[in-house]
Amino acid sequence: MNQHAILHIPDSRYCFACGEKEVILRLRMAKEDEEANVSLIYACKYDFASKRRQEKMKICYRDRLYHYYEIRLQLEDVRLAYIFQIEEKGKLYFYSEDGITKDYCFEEGFYNFFQMPYINRNDVMDVVEWMRSAVFYQIFVDRFYQGDCEKDTGYITMQWGDVPTPKNFAGGDIKGIIQKLDYIKGLGVNAIYLTPIFESISNHKYDISNYKKVDPQFGTMGDVKELVSKAHEKGIRIVLDAVFNHCSMNMAEFQDVLEKGRESAYYNWFIIDGAFPQPEKMNYECFAACSYMPKFNTADRGVQDFLIDIALYWIREADIDGWRLDVSDEVSHEFWRRFRREVKAEKKNCVIIGENWHDAYPYLMGDQYDSIMNYSFTKACLDYFAREKFSAKEMAEKLNGNLMRNTEQVNFMMLNLLDSHDTHRFFSEVSRNKDKLLAALSLEIIFPGAPCIYYGTEICMEGGYDPDSRRCFDWDEAGWDESVMKTLKELTGLRSDEVLQYGNVYIGEEDEMLLVERSWQKRKITLRINLSKKEKEISLSEGTKALVSHLYENKLHDNGFLLTEYDET
Repeated sequence: MNQHAILHIPDSRYCFACGEKEVILRLRMAKEDEEANVSLIYACKYDFASKRRQEKMKICYRDRLYHYYEIRLQLEDVRLAYIFQIEEKGKLYFYSEDGITKDYCFEEGFYNFFQMPYINRNDVMDVVEWMRSAVFYQIFVDRFYQGDCEKDTGYITMQWGDVPTPKNFAGGDIKGIIQKLDYIKGLGVNAIYLTPIFESISNHKYDISNYKKVDPQFGTMGDVKELVSKAHEKGIRIVLDAVFNHCSMNMAEFQDVLEKGRESAYYNWFIIDGAFPQPEKMNYECFAACSYMPKFNTADRGVQDFLIDIALYWIREADIDGWRLDVSDEVSHEFWRRFRREVKAEKKNCVIIGENWHDAYPYLMGDQYDSIMNYSFTKACLDYFAREKFSAKEMAEKLNGNLMRNTEQVNFMMLNLLDSHDTHRFFSEVSRNKDKLLAALSLEIIFPGAPCIYYGTEICMEGGYDPDSRRCFDWDEAGWDESVMKTLKELTGLRSDEVLQYGNVYIGEEDEMLLVERSWQKRKITLRINLSKKEKEISLSEGTKALVSHLYENKLHDNGFLLTEYDET
């Protein structure tokens, strides 16, 4: 037995409450030890020696190096003490705070058992319930649709549909989104994530000069209120983009520091090396290497008050449903903890989604974000569908490993995406292969979390890296592939099924095909994806129905996929 691989950490992603009297426990072991029989021995911590119980654990996830045993307990007494019993090759071992031992003294277990001392209700991370069924649609506002034909269009520097450059403007606005709400709803979308809409000199608006003013290129506060109101009438949530890591150097507070230096009341709002910020020397912290986007000092109480007031303002004034947090991993943990407390107090079901491209577990322990943009899922899909680096087995291992980064609640709220304004278009990455695009979308739909469709995916928009990924939406329906659109709508329609909202997940490989299975209350929805270069014969058992299929004469072709549903009874 590989003792070095064994891991359990109390009060972590390996031990967490998912309800007032419900807890999930995980134990990691080396892949080569998967024949071991693992049991959990547990009781109220005050009765551990005399009233302990024992339940068998099962392997629920497998990644490249490890497998993970998991068990869900419904507790009567939430003062939990526990250890693990491991039986391997006829020998018995125990795993506690003392590590692996050949025997265990239960009478003195209070010295070294694992414990969850008490489940306090306010420590249980809740799932934002509407996220369970959410299907997001991300819109880069300037390139979606121009609905206001009476606004000053002098700023527009490109014809609609021209190849974009970093600095040109196409004219898309909020009225355009309002006018296309029925179209968006028709895709099966029930949540919209907008890139920034606040006053800025750029087309992307990530350098904001006034956080409480809608950029006139996009519209007015009245337009935003109308968008949210009409979206809510159609059952669509609205999430805005919070750029709280940095601002525009044109923001009044930074301009005051440029003028007054240390004498400015806002000097400590920024991180400056010297008496005055000097843009030509870039002697202050900024986003990337962009001197025109100075970084906020989010350790400063004044900055915290300023930014949190903005977050609450848009909830109160426009009734928005969430914030996506730009460059969130460069902002202090202390700030996000305070941000969460105050935002959730204002609107409990307001979702908080960080832009962290990597393992964000320190931010996802229930005191900061609800979830992140799941770029690890994006990369796995690129490696599997586009690069063909992974076999089905390796893809399953990668996806399982991603799930083990976080608690169940976080996994249910992850924003899963194939592409965004910051990446190449996925359709271009798979060399315009529509079967691969749809297979990837089917995985995105069935995988735990909320799928996010980047505007134009439904019409197979192409594009390279920024700014090419930010092309104008082509509203000429003559160029649309109706079969892709139809399949996408079939896929998004599945999100209303409780199996995908609450179901357990199994991810594995079967006959060189990726297998993803969600199960809930004796029902299952199963996805098979075949990238094996071989036809696979599939026979559906009696009572099983195909939900969405690229199955031809019982043959699953290369790049094909099959979603089925059946009742275990």
